Amino acid sequence: MLLAIDIGNTNIVAGCLEGEKVLFSERIATDHSKTELEYFVLFSGLLKYHKISEKKITGAALSSVVPPLTETLSRAVEKLLGFRPLVVGPGVKTGLNIVTDNPAQVGSDLIVNAVAGLHDYGAPLVMIDMGTATTISVVDKKKNYIGTVIMPGVRVSLNALVSGTSQLPKISLEAPKKVVGSNTVDCMKSGIIYAQAAAIDGMLDRIEEEMGYEIPAVATGGISPSIIPNCKRKVVLDSDLTLRGLALIFEKNREKERSETWT
Repeated sequence: MLLAIDIGNTNIVAGCLEGEKVLFSERIATDHSKTELEYFVLFSGLLKYHKISEKKITGAALSSVVPPLTETLSRAVEKLLGFRPLVVGPGVKTGLNIVTDNPAQVGSDLIVNAVAGLHDYGAPLVMIDMGTATTISVVDKKKNYIGTVIMPGVRVSLNALVSGTSQLPKISLEAPKKVVGSNTVDCMKSGIIYAQAAAIDGMLDRIEEEMGYEIPAVATGGISPSIIPNCKRKVVLDSDLTLRGLALIFEKNREKERSETWT
């Protein structure tokens, strides 16, 4: 059994997998002030809640876009399980061919999503991850990771709108009944939900125009269920894409260790 952890700027996603089957997936708030002991308590509580014994977990994998927390959570996992997790980064085998200007700059979460996307959906493929930022990553027909679009995230945009104005209230992320709102809350919901969905549709159109062929799309991330159903384009929702990618990368590196041991 594998413990998989993805550290994002807003949320940390943690879950356990048997092979590629996700047994559970939970989100907790990313908190820079928490110590390794506090994260240990959080992870221990998650396992107990889902009735999973630490003794059944034989591996752990971690991806992070928050460098200050990478070591803290690695130590928390070691305290919990007795061994450190595999951290996705330089030197870790992914099997992904990255052909960007500087492959080292590609976020580990984007790499993990691409590994799972290629495995589960094939190429070409567009992967949309909606979190603190909205990223749109592209794998071409030849299975090359060619690049990414980075947009302001939905909540980042909403928070900027509310904090930068005097009279606009905080709202929930629910689609209004009409595009043209007749009250302030519905006006804002339309501008956040439908405008973001339209942006996704428009970017997918532009990507296909640039590539010269149709490309299927899959979306993940905590905000995606609020936005993707309102897209006109067909986009598959896959909330466990990142966790499965971590499991695949963990397995690739375990196979690498075995082959090195045998030689």
